[in-house]
Amino acid sequence: MPMTRVCCCCSALRPRYKRLVDNIFPEDPKDGLVKADMEKLTFYAVSAPEKLDRIGSYLAERLSRDVVRHRSGYVLIAMEALDQLLMACHSQSIKPFVESFLHMVAKLLESGEPKLQVLGTNSFVKFANIEEDTPSYHRRYDFFVSRFSAMCHSCHSDPEIRTEIRIAGIRGIQGVVRKTVNDELRATIWEPQHMDKIVPSLLFNMQKIEEVDSRIGPPSSPSAADKEENPAVLAENCFRELLGRATFGNMNNAVRPVFAHLDHHKLWDPNEFAVHCFKIIMYSIQAQYSHHVIQEILGHLDARKNDSPRVRAGIIQVLLEAVAIAAKGSIGPTVLEVFNTLLKHLRLSVEFEANYLQGGSVGSGNLSTSSKDNDEKIVQNAIIQTIGFFGSNLPDYQRSEIMMFIMGKVPVFGTSTHILDISQLGYHFVCYRDLGTRRIQIMLLRSLLMVTSGYKAKTIVTALPGSFLDPLLSPSLMEDSELRQLVLEVMHNLMDRHDNRAKLRGIRIIPDVADLKIKREKICRQDTSFMKKNGQQLYRHIYLGCKEEDNVQKNYELLYTSLALITIELANEEVVIDLIRLAIALQDSAIINEDNLPMFHRCGIMALVAAYLNFVSQMIAVPAFCQHVSKVIEIRTMEAPYFLPEHIFRDKCMLPKSLEKHEKNLYFLTNKIAESLGGSGYSVERLSVPYVPQVTDEDRLSRRKSIVDTVSIQVDILSNSVPSDDVVSNTEEITFEALKKAIDTNGMEEQEKEKRRLVIEKFQKAPFEEIAAQCESKLLNTPINNALFFFRSPPPSPSGTLTITSGHAQYQSVPVYEMKFPDLCVY
Repeated sequence: MPMTRVCCCCSALRPRYKRLVDNIFPEDPKDGLVKADMEKLTFYAVSAPEKLDRIGSYLAERLSRDVVRHRSGYVLIAMEALDQLLMACHSQSIKPFVESFLHMVAKLLESGEPKLQVLGTNSFVKFANIEEDTPSYHRRYDFFVSRFSAMCHSCHSDPEIRTEIRIAGIRGIQGVVRKTVNDELRATIWEPQHMDKIVPSLLFNMQKIEEVDSRIGPPSSPSAADKEENPAVLAENCFRELLGRATFGNMNNAVRPVFAHLDHHKLWDPNEFAVHCFKIIMYSIQAQYSHHVIQEILGHLDARKNDSPRVRAGIIQVLLEAVAIAAKGSIGPTVLEVFNTLLKHLRLSVEFEANYLQGGSVGSGNLSTSSKDNDEKIVQNAIIQTIGFFGSNLPDYQRSEIMMFIMGKVPVFGTSTHILDISQLGYHFVCYRDLGTRRIQIMLLRSLLMVTSGYKAKTIVTALPGSFLDPLLSPSLMEDSELRQLVLEVMHNLMDRHDNRAKLRGIRIIPDVADLKIKREKICRQDTSFMKKNGQQLYRHIYLGCKEEDNVQKNYELLYTSLALITIELANEEVVIDLIRLAIALQDSAIINEDNLPMFHRCGIMALVAAYLNFVSQMIAVPAFCQHVSKVIEIRTMEAPYFLPEHIFRDKCMLPKSLEKHEKNLYFLTNKIAESLGGSGYSVERLSVPYVPQVTDEDRLSRRKSIVDTVSIQVDILSNSVPSDDVVSNTEEITFEALKKAIDTNGMEEQEKEKRRLVIEKFQKAPFEEIAAQCESKLLNTPINNALFFFRSPPPSPSGTLTITSGHAQYQSVPVYEMKFPDLCVY
């Protein structure tokens, strides 16, 4: 219905601004805004800016009336006039006019007609792009935030109209953000009550993206055409802009609603959208604020620690993606917090897994328990991957601290995580380690392996300080082949400073070591000091590691690599001699077999010794030494191929029934090696002294056989255990003539003199560590000391009795409460 004109008499009495406003409306709204009269109104507003508030109020009054009467044509004309006035006027008097304008926009947004809502949004966006001369201290946009957010969730039945309303809502939020950020009172938009509406509205529309950006590089920027047509792309662009304007004080308010949205819509499993969101966050915010986001992810992980494994794995995967981006910039003070939280959740996951397994053992065929167990493994792998990636991007000094931090979390013998269980074992105390503890040890060592990957220290002392080496080597004595493998791999990461490990992969007889093109440098003074201080400790753990009954091929390969890396990185002439002594001692142990190892393990040790001596002989390039080693290997190839790694580690390899009947030409002989090295200037006196590992508390506290049963201190027997050209066996038949000779006093005097001479010579030439080890072993080999029990505290049952056995002797049962021992005693 066309609008009626007022009479001329009444019109003359009306204020001029009202007459000018009335004139811009035509009789038929289809004709549109009267441009000539609009120019007059604009000139009047610019000439008399004090009238702007009245013009705005009158326009708002007319627009409200037209909205109620559903006169959409006049509403469009009114909003067009308002837009032109806003663009033309920039004086301080525009403030009251803006209030009228916002009131009219609010009226349009409240209407139920989509066209009017879109119209009001477009006008607001134009207003948001206007830079005002002075800030507004009283204006608030709470209504617009709420209304635009509601439009983003439009559920109109018509898809086209629904898309149009959602686009309008997103553009309206973008306009609010731009307007408030440019205002001095921009902090109001960052309040939680606003962010809790804005961020979920944007994320709701971003979920419609069909193709999520790949993990390589930052997400691609949308084109201008996509921004206007696709709500998802427009929402993502607005989300980027919002985060890009965030500062130190309001960063967390913008990130926390993301977690709430992902939780509410269960978007952690699968977590593709969650990863996409946090990629946008990490690439949009300023680099120095990255650690704030990481802290928020860690906090949310703590809050969801009791959720399903897949949810936790999804959060950890998001953390990995965030760390991958943050590691390129500023990580901030969250390094230790990241590792502490991840290790805490790793332990929780292992405990959950143990509980699932324990619950599943009650009834067979529990599929749900098996599923949860596998899910926990997904969590653990995600944590280890995150730890490794984060650690590999840290500088060396921080990585060293993290290595120490992780190593301090690994349970070792003698701590509260290990208990003594004697309920079913009678006379024997057994160090009991439940499945959960074993899994924790494995997971932590795998984490340590990831952190040490690629670590290059200038000196070995920096990579393996004493405070780190001792706890690292402790798991190498555990009766678990996987744990020992992880320890060796960690050591390889730290020792291999020239990337030679890949060339040594696999235990084999290398025809020509020169073809490997081994990289090495001259041994520095710090490395020499390290081997003088810690060499015996490394040898001992390699020696004992070779004699474990649960060793598999990989264990022997890693032990071989350990010997080769020590030779390359840390070996001078003295260390080379010690390593050869160690290899010969391993050969002796396989022949004598005091530990009753299976034949496969004995042949495996022989193969390891052959592979290493072949390697070290070519590394030091002594022709006579190389010739002896090559000759033995050649004879083994023809007569005893099971003594070589290429055969013994092959499936269905034929094993011998015993090793006692083998000829001496199948073994590496000490006298031959000493002769060959002595001719090249090596000091070979120490080769005549067999290697004996030192006894430590770790052996007494571990579950392995007593070290007294493993290591013999009878040097004369050990030195002659391997056949040689000029040494015969000490084993003699006990006859009447032999006893008669033993009683002869003159013979006894000669024997005593020879014995004293050997002792003096031994103390002059043997290393102090060996002398100490032999003295300690002699002390332990006495009847009362060679017992099977090792304590740190009194037994739990003070009323029981203890029967001590040694060899074939059995001593009287003694009440436990009468046994008074120091803090650490050996019985």
